[in-house]
Amino acid sequence: MDNDPLQGLGEKIKSAKRSYENDPKVEDHHSGLQHAWRMVIELVSGLAIGFGLGYGLDIVLGTLPIFMIIFTLLGFVAGIRTMLSTAKEVQRDQASRLSEKNERDI
Repeated sequence: MDNDPLQGLGEKIKSAKRSYENDPKVEDHHSGLQHAWRMVIELVSGLAIGFGLGYGLDIVLGTLPIFMIIFTLLGFVAGIRTMLSTAKEVQRDQASRLSEKNERDI
């Protein structure tokens, strides 16, 4: 018998495996964590730089709390803005990867 249903099933399975094996193997399970750490580091860096500049100005000028507070807040704002730009970059990368995958599947 040439029309064995299991033979046809075996061919379909082999075909599906070949199409799956052609997909690039990219380890994305850590990428979300990497992006999160990057954003946290950007925020903390902004705060630390702002605090350091403000504290330094306060020491030099003899006005201890005012510049430290102002520059810490400015560092916080800068860190948030940097985090948002990173989030937009990640979103663009994911959208382009998704569109590339959809084009490959078509």
